[in-house]
Amino acid sequence: MNQPSPLRGEPARRLAALGLALPRVPEPRGAFLPFSRIGSTLWLAGQICEWEGEVRFTGPVTDIATGQEAARICALNLLASLSLALDGDLDRVVRCHRLGGFVQVEQGWPDVPKAVNGASDLMAELFGEAGRHARTAIGVASLPANASVEVDGIFEVRA
Repeated sequence: MNQPSPLRGEPARRLAALGLALPRVPEPRGAFLPFSRIGSTLWLAGQICEWEGEVRFTGPVTDIATGQEAARICALNLLASLSLALDGDLDRVVRCHRLGGFVQVEQGWPDVPKAVNGASDLMAELFGEAGRHARTAIGVASLPANASVEVDGIFEVRA
């Protein structure tokens, strides 16, 4: 799989200031691409909470902090795919329009939206107002590789 060019742009500087780096773009665990683009709309395939091939959080989420950390890793994987699609130039992001969060939980766990905030908060930290988005947060019985969290996204980008 192709890997992104070196990051550049203000969001890349913000990422570095947070002490964060992007992982390699994860290999798809099925028959799909990491992203698809039509015009200025970029759809990012769901990314689980894996880091460099290792799923960091597995099984049902039982506390908000763990869910948020897992969602943050998902967001970093999304950003790696976004960087690949944009040749490393995150200044080409116009807006994050939507994130979809899926959290593996036991039936009745009420804090799914709070867990997905781990991804949402990172987008706002990196892109400012343009990182604020519409969102879905859903509790599910299972995810690929028994991952605790998966997040997908839709972005508007410049050519």
